[in-house]
Amino acid sequence: RADDVPLAAGILTSNMRRPAASFVRFAIVGVCSNAALYLAYLALCLAGLGPKTAMTVSFLLGTIVTFAFNRNWSFQSDRAVPGAFVRYAATYALGYVVNFVALVLLVDLAGYPHQLVQGAMVVLVAILMFIVQRRWVFGGGPGAALADAAPPDR
Repeated sequence: RADDVPLAAGILTSNMRRPAASFVRFAIVGVCSNAALYLAYLALCLAGLGPKTAMTVSFLLGTIVTFAFNRNWSFQSDRAVPGAFVRYAATYALGYVVNFVALVLLVDLAGYPHQLVQGAMVVLVAILMFIVQRRWVFGGGPGAALADAAPPDR
């Protein structure tokens, strides 16, 4: 029916805006935190830490600092904090491994400058983080918070 089209278009537009709004909020949190963490990375390298150690320290700091912002603002999630944080930490562990392997391959083996490689990895890992956080960490729709809080069936 012709009168169903505006309703369907409204639902589609509304559903499309939500991921876009989440992405914008995620990007704001990410730009602010990654700018600060990249500067911390460079400062740690200047202080004598190796690139992989400095990346490890900044990655751990970033995981802890950004959890609350992403849960409460970027994704506006109602998932229970313990379950969401475990997923968040697992996501950051995946990002860490991807980042670490890139530094080994591109800096240690290929000889590219660590500053450029790490700068590029900030962007690439951020895209990976958004996708996984939206779908698995904070996603799940209504009832996800209850599922996280419920004891497992035995």
